[in-house]
Parts: sequence; C-alpha cells; structure tokens
Amino acid sequence: MKSYSLIFIHMAVATVLFAVACSDPVKSKLKGKWTSKDGKTKLQITEKHLTMDDNAVVPEEYFIKGDTIFTSYEGNRPYTKFVVQKLEENSLMLLAPDSTIMEFSR
Repeated sequence: MKSYSLIFIHMAVATVLFAVACSDPVKSKLKGKWTSKDGKTKLQITEKHLTMDDNAVVPEEYFIKGDTIFTSYEGNRPYTKFVVQKLEENSLMLLAPDSTIMEFSR
C-alpha cells in the first residue's frame, strides 16, 4: 500500500511539472488588443491569429520561437519575423522586419 501512495505522489508531481513546462507565458501575455503609441496601428493577437490593422481581411497565423514571432508566408521570405524587445502587462515593443521599433500599449 505504501508503494502505491508513493507512485501516486510521483505521478502527481510529474503532471504538475509537465503542465508548467508546457505552458507558454509569452503567448498568454501577448494575447489581446494593442494600440501603437501614435494611435495609427492596431494589433490584435489571439490564440492562433495576428492582425496588424483593423481593416485586414485575413488574419495571419503565427507561432513563437524564443523571443521572435513568426507570421505566415509573405513574399519571397518564408516568414515575417517580429522580435519582442520588451513585453510587460500593458506595454509591448516589437522590432519589425525593416528594423523599425514599434511600441504598443493596451
């Protein structure tokens, strides 16, 4: 009976560790509606899609690797890359593919 309880405890701890390791805190902080500091650009990030302006017809799919957001295919490059410079609860700073820094707030 003692070995069953030890196995149960180990399985419970392993499950909790696995759940924490598989969560993506960057993606959860990114989700939401962002507005640029100058108010011209609106950015909406959902679980699967990224939309840069409100009038965009088709939202782009994206994935995150490290501190870089890769959006779906555009032009001759396989992905458009946005590097996250700073990410806080109410502020976001992205380095765009043309090396301009875009600042957003909620």
